[in-house]
Amino acid sequence: MAEKDIVIVGGGPGGYVAAIHAAHLGAEVAVIEKDRLGGTCLNRGCIPTKALVRSVDILREAERADEFGIAIGSIKADLPRIMARKRKVVDKLVSGVEQLMKANKISVYRGSGHIVSPHLVRVNTTEIVAGKIIIATGSESAPLPVNGLDLPGVLTTDDILELEELPESLVVIGGSHVGVEFASIFSALGTKTTIVKRRPLLLEPVDEEIGRRFAQTLSRQGIEVIIGAAVKAIKKEGALLRVVWDTPEGEQGVEAQVVLMATGRRPYSDGLGLSELGVKLDGAAIEVNERLETNIDDVYAIGDVLGKHMLAHVASYEGEIAAENALGRRRQADYRAVPTCIFTHPEIAGVGITEKEAKDGSIPHKVSKFPFLACGRAVAMGETAGIVKMICHADNDKILGVHIMGPHAGDLIAEGTLAVQLGATARDVAHTIHAHPTLPEAFHETAMAQLEGSIHFGRT
Repeated sequence: MAEKDIVIVGGGPGGYVAAIHAAHLGAEVAVIEKDRLGGTCLNRGCIPTKALVRSVDILREAERADEFGIAIGSIKADLPRIMARKRKVVDKLVSGVEQLMKANKISVYRGSGHIVSPHLVRVNTTEIVAGKIIIATGSESAPLPVNGLDLPGVLTTDDILELEELPESLVVIGGSHVGVEFASIFSALGTKTTIVKRRPLLLEPVDEEIGRRFAQTLSRQGIEVIIGAAVKAIKKEGALLRVVWDTPEGEQGVEAQVVLMATGRRPYSDGLGLSELGVKLDGAAIEVNERLETNIDDVYAIGDVLGKHMLAHVASYEGEIAAENALGRRRQADYRAVPTCIFTHPEIAGVGITEKEAKDGSIPHKVSKFPFLACGRAVAMGETAGIVKMICHADNDKILGVHIMGPHAGDLIAEGTLAVQLGATARDVAHTIHAHPTLPEAFHETAMAQLEGSIHFGRT
């Protein structure tokens, strides 16, 4: 029977980060993983989709090459080769995590973990005595309960990553971040793409103005968005699939070769033995305190299984905190500055409160904006769609929220995240020298607009 200081159930971005951090702090650690290390994010989520996004970016640039004085011959997307590159990227990163496990002397057990007691975990026929346990089992797809889910051509977000033939048409059910990303990818590859959604496409928790601005770009990308469609079924009609919903005028629908279910995810906590253990749940989500402790001593939980901030970077952050607390330190989770990134075209990112939240909370605030069309680097790149938007407290200029739509928004949001986390003011940012010509100058100009005014654009 093996003995470890910490046993972590789940080897995704929460679990493997917790394991490595705990090992750095001197702990003997075991990780239990039933699939490949890296979890959904690395194998079927963040990384493979971003590999596809990069291929699409190259395609877009090639199609615009003439604008930049470059002559290119025939341009064609080769989906099998795109998918092969995606697999190569994923395999390289999974291999990297495996090597990190070995380098940090972390024991990896393959199989499903079952928590027998607060200090005993079973995987297959092996029992591991644990000083502390961290649950990091992540989440799973949550398809709508409608008829027709089992029809050929109805895909999950996992399935669509394995396509080898480009569909002529695609219906995306749901306006989740992942669904919109896939819509952008396949539309750029030449697939006729439609998003079907019950409510307006706002991309929460993105600032509403940013969400509206992005929604207006979809038609220019050839993506149709149908709002107010509460999908009731998927039907087979000849060689196509028909997604249908009811309206006051009767049943309506849209047809496509392939249908993607992108209706979100739910915590995965099945089979762990949590009910027998007495772990407090909210549905399938595990409840924890600010130190990520469950109601059972020495048992912690992190990541998507908490059902709150279902983001890989939050899971990794929580992994570090849980590992430290499990080893006797005292650290609380702080969610004031959680960045959100959506890798559409253009990219979207945000951190902190939105303008609507400031209004609803009666927070005295000031909003400033700066368009990328006035940013020299963005103009040189030929990527001028979008804005940087900043929300500051009206009394002290403290930065409360930053929201971006535009080139490399997912990278640019780091400065906004640091500003919100440290309680920086617009003046702090405005008085910091930003390199020229760069995209972060747009962030600098937005901060200046909170004060005397931006240099390269009129007052907002």
